[in-house]
Amino acid sequence: MAKTIDLTGTWSWAISEKACLNACSLADLESQGLSIRPCQVPGCLETDLHAAGLIGDPFVGLNILEVQAYEEHHVYYALSFEVDAADRDAEAHLVFEGLDCFADIWLNGEQVGSAANMLVEHRFPVTGRLREHNELFVHIRPAVIEARRHDYPTGLRTKRVNYEGLRVRKAPHMFGWDIMPRAVSAGIWRPVRIEFLPEARLKSLHLETLSIAEDKSVATLMLFYDLDIPSVSKSRYMLELNGRCGGSCTSVSQEVGFRAGCVEISVDSPCLWWPRGSGSAELYGIEVTLLCDGEPVDTRRFKHGIRQVQLVRTDVTDKDGSGEFYFRVNGEKIFIKGTNWVPADAFHWRDRERLPQILPMLEDLHCNMVRCWGGNVYEDDFFYDWCDEHGIMVWQDFAMACALYPQDEAFQRVLEDEARQVVRRLRQHPCIVLWAGDNECDEAREWQQGGDPGRNALTRQVLPGVLVEEDPARPYLPSSPYIAEATYMAGGVSHAPEMHLWGPRGYFKSAYYTEAWCHFVSEIGYHGCPSVESLRKFLSPDKVWPPQDNDEWMLHSTNPCLDTAIFAPKDYRVNLMLNQVRELFGSVPEGLEDFVFASQATQAEAKKYFIERFRMTKWRRTGILWWNLMDGWPQLSDAVVDYYFEKKLAYHYIRRSQQDICLMLSEPEHGRQELIVANDTLREHELSFTVTDLGLGEEILAGKARVVANTSQVAGELPCGDSRQTMYLIQWKCAEGEGANHYLCGKPPFDLSQYKQWLKRSQL
Repeated sequence: MAKTIDLTGTWSWAISEKACLNACSLADLESQGLSIRPCQVPGCLETDLHAAGLIGDPFVGLNILEVQAYEEHHVYYALSFEVDAADRDAEAHLVFEGLDCFADIWLNGEQVGSAANMLVEHRFPVTGRLREHNELFVHIRPAVIEARRHDYPTGLRTKRVNYEGLRVRKAPHMFGWDIMPRAVSAGIWRPVRIEFLPEARLKSLHLETLSIAEDKSVATLMLFYDLDIPSVSKSRYMLELNGRCGGSCTSVSQEVGFRAGCVEISVDSPCLWWPRGSGSAELYGIEVTLLCDGEPVDTRRFKHGIRQVQLVRTDVTDKDGSGEFYFRVNGEKIFIKGTNWVPADAFHWRDRERLPQILPMLEDLHCNMVRCWGGNVYEDDFFYDWCDEHGIMVWQDFAMACALYPQDEAFQRVLEDEARQVVRRLRQHPCIVLWAGDNECDEAREWQQGGDPGRNALTRQVLPGVLVEEDPARPYLPSSPYIAEATYMAGGVSHAPEMHLWGPRGYFKSAYYTEAWCHFVSEIGYHGCPSVESLRKFLSPDKVWPPQDNDEWMLHSTNPCLDTAIFAPKDYRVNLMLNQVRELFGSVPEGLEDFVFASQATQAEAKKYFIERFRMTKWRRTGILWWNLMDGWPQLSDAVVDYYFEKKLAYHYIRRSQQDICLMLSEPEHGRQELIVANDTLREHELSFTVTDLGLGEEILAGKARVVANTSQVAGELPCGDSRQTMYLIQWKCAEGEGANHYLCGKPPFDLSQYKQWLKRSQL
């Protein structure tokens, strides 16, 4: 059976402005006068610099600018470790789960490999090269220097600060983004280990659900396998599979006639994997054993969710909603409520330690989907395991965003190799319901005058080619939003059934939002200021207030290099936040505390409105993924939880608006408002409800309703004048429990102090 040596922990590191000549050991660095310091692996250059006292805390004030002075430095890491005599002759592999990015690796003074992709695992055979005492040595070359070695024809286009990222396979945001600082980084950012492998072993396994009977009485699965085995003529090899979920069991065995093949499995009365809110996310514990002449030689254990997923979509839609874009799981249409997932931390080695605190928020907010945004890394296994267990569907972008990427054969091969490895790592997870080729690269061709998006070979040929071979059953979308040939000919992205709704970022009930044709929105956001306590953690005392002409507010919003705005002018996001407050409350408060509350209330009302508008028009509209759950560094943003885990007011509003059974008030029309109940469960419910006018302190509507499964329907109505301002409290009871929501009635501007009073009376 496989055995490992964990190589994470305390290493040594050094930096140099120029590459050290012929350096392949720690002694070589010392002989050339470099300072050797301790560090932790996993880790990264920026946090190593901070721990060594060479820079200030990168997340405070303007300190993140200090790391740019080290972008062209070479970084070296070294570790001494021991190997038992019994393991030295075994087949061994050195495994780096994450190397950032251009790395040369030496073992005991001998180069064993190189790496050039941060986003995937790297494995190097080291059989026969291990000793009792060993030194592992890693030289990481500067990504910005490596980027200069390439050509950049005019067809390659992106934002000015992102050009280095076009050919370098790192998380795109690291070169600077409107939600992330410029921190190009370097390091060993995920765990390292030595693997000792048995002679005969399970190389690759994938269990796929082929079909589920219409009455759910039986499911057919297929196990695809690839083995490393000696000649089958000398020994008899067998595969055994055993699976269990509660009282449901399945087992099968099959003789192996070749290294690769498949085994069909039938499961009676299967336990199905359902998205959260639609049923239980049932998972089978699977054990696959390879036997040689009756003796087990390798075993693999994993989880499998029996489910089928479809994306039903058209290339275009129109004002009348003649198109489609919706997900169907196990034959049932699923209304999507969820969020976009951005970097958990700007320094990705810290992602894993933050995940256990972030992920439960998805369940608390009644999300059933999360979109892994293409400007990020591919997440840790913990992320996908958690989503499997909790029924959170994952929309997975490949790591490209907002640019026109290279189309040459060399880059196509790089992307193909990356995608193949990513798909093989993640395809076993039932939570993944969609592969998407990139984030906004189709749309970027409109911004950058790049012509027809259909000419993008990466998303029209390379990625679907990989998926046809590696994961053919799962849906694929070439881009988000996807501009198909018919979409392009019809006039562009405004005709697409799935869109990102950003626009002018003005009043959240403006025509831009209310008149959009799309069925599904996969990005939509609104700004909200972090709490006063959080602002004081990352801004200098004299820069906390006021925000105007404030370099620290600008740096922590949309200016990754301070002098380079992703959006112009440099104070775009600061002024946008001020304007959004002014839209709702008529003026911007002069004090910090009042401004923070007003900003958070504005964001909360906006996101609540976006979600409820989509839910009330189910199935004309089929899902919303708002931007975004959590900040990956301290900033002024659309996130509803800041970097320090402080929840903004929007978090609580979204939690109410996304309840599986939720009552909401539509916008006034002809002096009336409809009370609409959305039921996203697959069961019928009876409920009773009341609506209270908090301005008058009177109950103005009460009733009962029987709510059909998986629908939205009118439960009642009430009169509404055009000019009166108030807040309604909506409450209900059903077998699922009690619920409450509110509705802000009237047209802005609202009085901020009055708004606070209404909110206090609601006790929400």
